[in-house]
Amino acid sequence: MRRSTPTARPAVAALLACTLLASCGGGDGDDAAGTVTLDYYSLAWQKESVAANKKLVAQWNRTHKKVKVRYVQGAWESVHDQLLTSFEGGEAPDIIHDDASDLTDFAYGGYLADLRPYLPKATRAAIPRPSWESVTMNGGRVYGVPFLQEPRVIIANRKLLERSGVRIPTAAKPWTWREFERVAEKLTRDKDHNGRPERYGTVWTMKEPVKQTVNLALSTGGKVFTKERTDEGTKNVVRFAARDSAISRLIRRQVEEDRTAPRSGLGMGGSDALPGFFAGRYAMAPLNFSYRQQVQQQAPDGFEWTVLPLPRGERPGENVQGVVPQTLSVAQESRHKRAAADFVAYMTTPEHQVELAKGDWLLPTATEALKDPAVNRRENGWNTGARTAGTLRPSPTLGVRGYAEWSDKVATPAFQRYYNGDTDLGTLRDSLVDDGNLILNRYQR
Repeated sequence: MRRSTPTARPAVAALLACTLLASCGGGDGDDAAGTVTLDYYSLAWQKESVAANKKLVAQWNRTHKKVKVRYVQGAWESVHDQLLTSFEGGEAPDIIHDDASDLTDFAYGGYLADLRPYLPKATRAAIPRPSWESVTMNGGRVYGVPFLQEPRVIIANRKLLERSGVRIPTAAKPWTWREFERVAEKLTRDKDHNGRPERYGTVWTMKEPVKQTVNLALSTGGKVFTKERTDEGTKNVVRFAARDSAISRLIRRQVEEDRTAPRSGLGMGGSDALPGFFAGRYAMAPLNFSYRQQVQQQAPDGFEWTVLPLPRGERPGENVQGVVPQTLSVAQESRHKRAAADFVAYMTTPEHQVELAKGDWLLPTATEALKDPAVNRRENGWNTGARTAGTLRPSPTLGVRGYAEWSDKVATPAFQRYYNGDTDLGTLRDSLVDDGNLILNRYQR
């Protein structure tokens, strides 16, 4: 997982913001010779990813005499607070690395530039339309270039899977969710029949339940967020009908009724589940694609694992899931928007996307980049991700004003109570829809 709701305490956030303000000058670093210096605020954090970013920046600086780029290191945990402070202080970096879920408030707040006048046609053509939809809002304005994406996959114990005799799914023919439930039952072992299995078929890590619940709803024909025409225009509304809630009911069923997933997983993040996975306590784990790196690095000697595509719904068109791509944007206050957009285009060419994707263990968005052998090799399941790229769609949460407040104040506690068996489906639905639409309406007045 690359970004979560900021949890930094105010004092820490303020200190980090001051660091950003001191580092960034909004492109004011022009020298007497007319050379422009742009600040690139990067959230790369893994060693390989930081190295790939710095290598591309150095390459740009060697080949561009009049426009230089200064690398500024940021952090996912505090990005929203840092950027908000820098925007309000008039000291925003020219080029901003973020993810699409964080763009909405900044876009509607007037802090990000509309890139349509600046991006070259080649950049627009290289990336498929669904990815562009994730950064297009506020009357068709484009507020970033989506360049990396992360599907959810199933990481499975290869030996347990093969011994079970179940059909091994492929990207061309994934399991249905119904098949997934049957496989989880077959992989579960409860020798004493006491309802406390020695091995669970799967584990659901639901420490942060909202985004993954909404994104997986697409795989059963749901959306959770949809648009409704009213006398006042088109509005975002929350919906939680049968298709929207199918995955939520499946998770609850596996934990409460089938006992094929442990209750303890509900409070875990993805990393928390890996020790139990390696120990054979869980046969499968639905996780974000980048967790393959931790599995590769931490798996004990002799442990065999494989990457499987996410299951799909029963109906046509339900082999999809929502994603939130990482983005590069340009600050509205930048005095050199075209130069900044040129750098964004340079960083997001297909060949550079491949380098950045490899460093982060993610997938690129560009069509040609997805064909590159480096992201199609069988090793560590790269090919499974690349072959499912066509099933990725923008998360229904993107572009929804008020989503962050709904997620924090309403949806997170409501889903946690439901998954833990403390409330029923009707109570969950009432909370998500009734309280949610009150919040959304306030943002759409």
